[in-house]
Amino acid sequence: MTPLILLPGMMCDGRLFDPQIAALGQTREVRVAPISGHSSTAALAAEVLAHAPPRFALAGLSMGGIVAMEVLAQAPDRIERLALLDTNPRAELPEVQARRAPQIAAVEAGGLRQVMAEQMIPNYLADAAGHPDLLDLCMEMALDLGPQVFARQSLALRDRPDRQEVLAGAGMPTLILCGRADRLCPVERHELMHRQVPGSNLEIIEGAGHLPTLEQPEHTTAALARWLEA
Repeated sequence: MTPLILLPGMMCDGRLFDPQIAALGQTREVRVAPISGHSSTAALAAEVLAHAPPRFALAGLSMGGIVAMEVLAQAPDRIERLALLDTNPRAELPEVQARRAPQIAAVEAGGLRQVMAEQMIPNYLADAAGHPDLLDLCMEMALDLGPQVFARQSLALRDRPDRQEVLAGAGMPTLILCGRADRLCPVERHELMHRQVPGSNLEIIEGAGHLPTLEQPEHTTAALARWLEA
């Protein structure tokens, strides 16, 4: 059975996919590939490929989806099927790019917890008040990764290329999935990707924001299972 590689979002680790790993790992090999060691999406994708099996299924959420599209650009023949969750195929907008340097400076000055608490994590969940445990997990993952990873990932996101043309050439079974209430990567962007990828399936997860793998794990896992079996 084809191995599954999961790529987590910015300042997240494999805990982002714990429910999916527990369920899908019963029938296939599931790996989480870190995307924390380089400051460009090209280098991150190359590292994923260097440690991946010859053929694999690939699923990435948020920044993980961005890196997955770079993997697709570098080695489309190695990806058996592709899942893009709560992500963005476009290059970063100038107004978002402009926020990166102040954030990096604040984090490098010891403000990682504050930047995550005030600028990042509040945008993640559809119902933050109802999931304090998930807010705590997001902070824990970020603090465990640390300020150097924040800086590298911020630069990789800031300088990433547009990958819409790459998506249009995807020839493998492709799932486009997002939370209905995702404020960072809204539904409209996923509808765009769905139109760009011939034959792709679009799944909108109700009651979820940017992290449906944790907010609505059963529905998200079921969608991924259908994709893996398609």
